[in-house]
Amino acid sequence: MTRDDAWSAADYVVVDVEGSGAQPPQLVELALVPVHQGGIRSARTWLVRPPEPITWQARRVHGISNDDVTDAPRAEEVAEEVLEALGDSILVGHAVHVDVAVLSRALPGWAVPDMIDTPRLARRAFDLPSYSLSSLVRHRRLDAGMPPGMRLHRAGYDATVTARLFVDLASTMTPGGATRDALLSTGGPARSPAQPATAHDADQTIFDLFRPLTAP
Repeated sequence: MTRDDAWSAADYVVVDVEGSGAQPPQLVELALVPVHQGGIRSARTWLVRPPEPITWQARRVHGISNDDVTDAPRAEEVAEEVLEALGDSILVGHAVHVDVAVLSRALPGWAVPDMIDTPRLARRAFDLPSYSLSSLVRHRRLDAGMPPGMRLHRAGYDATVTARLFVDLASTMTPGGATRDALLSTGGPARSPAQPATAHDADQTIFDLFRPLTAP
């Protein structure tokens, strides 16, 4: 396979993480959605017990409490399973550098693959006042037919609608669909995982997980 092949010739995995609110944020929930031959597969999700309690700021965003993860495995207990699910697929995410930064702490030694950042692709395709995930979900009606109980800022929901967004963009960017090379060059993350994230790249509320807030 070459980088100039049709985008659907490559395998992708769409990632979303929810964090603990600690500094730096620790993994609490992970979802992976494979995209194979241009088709979206079912999400796999993991709840993870972080080494420190989940903060109230984080709970306010994703709704996951410390009680919810009391019996969940530690990150190291699911690392092998997660690495197998990641495989060598191209990684896709909405503000993907944030997901990679959290995953890299949870998976020491993980070799980060090629990455595609959906906000960067969306800015090339749409002229919108906001490129947050919630705005793009509304604009493209990406939540149609979602199972009951799934909601924004839970990993399974966010990864699924991001996968729908990615396939939508990859299929419509150019007549006949984009090439793998075009997606990688246009959608590559704007910064490395080591560089700080800003609210410009994703939902402001997501980044509440990573900034101290005043207690209510």
